[in-house]
Amino acid sequence: MESAPRKDRKAGEETRQRILDVAERAFIQQGFDALSLRQITEQAQVNLAAVHYHFGGKEALLHAMLERRIGPLNVERLRLLDACQAAWPDAPLSCEHVLAAMFVPALRLARPAPDGDPSFLRLLGRVYTDTSPAVIDYLERHYAPVFDRFFEAFARALPHMPRADLGLRLHFSLKALAGVLAGDDIEQLIAAFSQGKALTEAQLLSRLISLMVAVLKEPLLQMQRSAALEEVLRLADLPTGSKRAGNLRMVHGGEPDRPLHGHRRD
Repeated sequence: MESAPRKDRKAGEETRQRILDVAERAFIQQGFDALSLRQITEQAQVNLAAVHYHFGGKEALLHAMLERRIGPLNVERLRLLDACQAAWPDAPLSCEHVLAAMFVPALRLARPAPDGDPSFLRLLGRVYTDTSPAVIDYLERHYAPVFDRFFEAFARALPHMPRADLGLRLHFSLKALAGVLAGDDIEQLIAAFSQGKALTEAQLLSRLISLMVAVLKEPLLQMQRSAALEEVLRLADLPTGSKRAGNLRMVHGGEPDRPLHGHRRD
């Protein structure tokens, strides 16, 4: 038979977890700034005093909610990165190895219940795209050591890429991926990648990683490709219906056969 103090502790922990569950669902749907403690107390069926007792306020509740979910993710990411580096100690890991160490833990936490929670990827997407200072502050304080470790692994995998360029590419690709994850659950993501075919976990990861690798490794635009873009920009600046637009004729390969200077052909 449980003692009264033990029952109270159990009831208190159940209340705390219920508040966190409700806050997480609301955060995924609305983001931090639109989140209200009144909404959380109503859905969790607790009073405001219970939220303040367990968390102290809205921002502290956010941090507790994120730490509950993202803390274990980061621990597993670093463990897997360490394992990869120990398994292949004689050479830098490839981009594919580093990306896999980053994505495998997240995808496994997003498995269907009881092993995971399909909403986990949407939570990650919301975290990475939310512009609230409270969320950004959490990421800067809790993600910085993890990001630094992965950034150095990417830098060793791509030794000839300037660090500033690498940072920009990582920022762009991760933000783009986060935007997709914020609006899709794992089933929709798998459907988009599978195109109607059954995919193993490895095949899904391979398709996801291939997109990231393309962003990280793609060379900067070559001169001829840049020239093609310049021609399109000039065309975009022409008045609607301008006859000069008809003078821009493209040849095979996407390059113009002459500059667009406004002179008519004879």
